[in-house]
Amino acid sequence: MNNVLLIDFGSTYTKITAVDIEQEQVLGTARGITTVTTDIMDGLNQALAALFARTGKLDFSQVLGCSSAAGGLKMIAVGLVPEMTAEAAKRAALGAGAKVLKVFSHELSEYELEEIAGLQPDIILLAGGTDGGNQKVIVHNAQMLAGLGLDIPVVVAGNKSVTPAVVKILAAKMTEVRPTENVMPRLDELNIEPARVVIRDIFLNRITEAKGLNRANKMVDRLVMPTPAAVLKAAELLSQGGGGETGLGDLMVMDIGGATTDVYSIAKGDPTVGGVSLKGLAEPFGKRTVEGDLGMRYSAGALLKAAGAEMIAGYAGVTPAAAAAYVAKVEADIDYLPATEAEAAVEIAMGKACVKLSADRHVGHLVIYYTPFGISHVQNGKDLTRVATVIGTGGVIVNNPKPAEILKGILFDENSPEVLKPQQPEFFIDQDYIMASMGLLGEEYPAAAVRMMKKYIIKQ
Repeated sequence: MNNVLLIDFGSTYTKITAVDIEQEQVLGTARGITTVTTDIMDGLNQALAALFARTGKLDFSQVLGCSSAAGGLKMIAVGLVPEMTAEAAKRAALGAGAKVLKVFSHELSEYELEEIAGLQPDIILLAGGTDGGNQKVIVHNAQMLAGLGLDIPVVVAGNKSVTPAVVKILAAKMTEVRPTENVMPRLDELNIEPARVVIRDIFLNRITEAKGLNRANKMVDRLVMPTPAAVLKAAELLSQGGGGETGLGDLMVMDIGGATTDVYSIAKGDPTVGGVSLKGLAEPFGKRTVEGDLGMRYSAGALLKAAGAEMIAGYAGVTPAAAAAYVAKVEADIDYLPATEAEAAVEIAMGKACVKLSADRHVGHLVIYYTPFGISHVQNGKDLTRVATVIGTGGVIVNNPKPAEILKGILFDENSPEVLKPQQPEFFIDQDYIMASMGLLGEEYPAAAVRMMKKYIIKQ
């Protein structure tokens, strides 16, 4: 017997996947209501009861978990220049699977310190200055954070020349201060992996207890990572392969939720046409972005504002008033499901708008400059025009009869050629919600995880 149970403790649902490693088979999936405020085991037991009702009683040789419960891993990032070290700190936090509440830059003010206290982050990532560069700002910010009045773990990932002094300032007031390598050791050079590792370690060692996840310790062998980090891990494995199993190459993942839309790209993203130069901070090969104003339920009103009623109505073939009315309905009642064909069309249109806008923000953009020497083309971000595989996950995609229609929002638009979205991708659906589980599984069984994703993530 080599059955493994993979658990995702989500903010709303606890989702479980049982797999047979030897047969590389999904035995079953189920979910229960997450109950962080009382006993997180309640939701897990609900899910197990539902699973065993279909599969019969199963024994497991290993139980692994990930979590986005109670709002997930909430962080703030602090850096020097918004476009440089502050952006590098943000990318490190996102890559670790965090929800970035806000990014601060330059010297923190008293007002900003009050704002940080009000945000109640789980972890603070403090960066600033390249190695051997600016020291003043990160020291000032350390002194300000030391006066925060809250005992929050701080990851120090800035100018190595002053890191010991910064750690000393913070350690006088904070219980856990963790130094790591600079997220931007040299100008335009990104180094986020060491910070990602430290953030994940803090999450596992400290934050799980604060979220009540320690109540599941008797059953879970190991809580491995935040859920978004597990999805990123799965995407990287499916793209690059693992354990000798080949991957699919460059890909993107669209994960549409009730509150946010997460976008993942696994690609270098260099220019695909000649005569284009790169500008700005280097992009991580495995990139995650989160759009907090693009969601199907909790953020439905913000989605309507971002997209406009006309866009959603145009996708759905209804009037703007009808689109706005449905959006208001689902925001007021997050459990509401479409009751008519028109409402079903608006639901699809909302998902498509989430995909379009989040992809527009995630991919690179081409900018044309006119100079005395002629036209110059400059690329900011990743060129993802040649990405051949797009995977959809999240409730609106998995449970919708027309998931490909939703994913069409990711397609390159000839009317906006500067937005470097995929031109001719194939669409796949994570029909059984296994990506987070496969990210967990891939930590110990990478080849099996890749093969199972190839088997269970279905081409449209």
